[in-house]
Amino acid sequence: MSKVYLAGPVTGLNYNERNSWRKSAISELAKYGITGISPQRDKTKLAFELDEDDSDLVKALCGEKGLVRRDFHDVQTCDVLLANLLGAQTISIGTMIEYGWANAFNKLIVTVIEKKGNPHEHVFIRELTGYRVETLESGLAVVRSIFNK
Repeated sequence: MSKVYLAGPVTGLNYNERNSWRKSAISELAKYGITGISPQRDKTKLAFELDEDDSDLVKALCGEKGLVRRDFHDVQTCDVLLANLLGAQTISIGTMIEYGWANAFNKLIVTVIEKKGNPHEHVFIRELTGYRVETLESGLAVVRSIFNK
């Protein structure tokens, strides 16, 4: 099975901003038999939004330990990491860690980023990126090409 981890900023974004592109990517990739893995799946809130009244399941899936361990596992078991950095206003620390994991696990990295002005523009991102494009549509096309779909 061909699996793609959908990395990208979360902090500072509302639910729709962090999920709409991922939902679109999952739908598009599924047309070609490719599974898109969203780090936001089954998360009803962010770790800092948790409170005492939340169920143990919500705390497990949305708490700090749970989200880091699952994201680590997802990157480790995917074939490709697709990072959508478009429009980022600040550096996404979690996404940068995921780049490191992907590189350590020898995963291909497709980066969707503006030509100029993105806060993630850095030598490490440029060097770890296997394929750099400027639109999500192009990023998805690269992923399809990687899997010969």
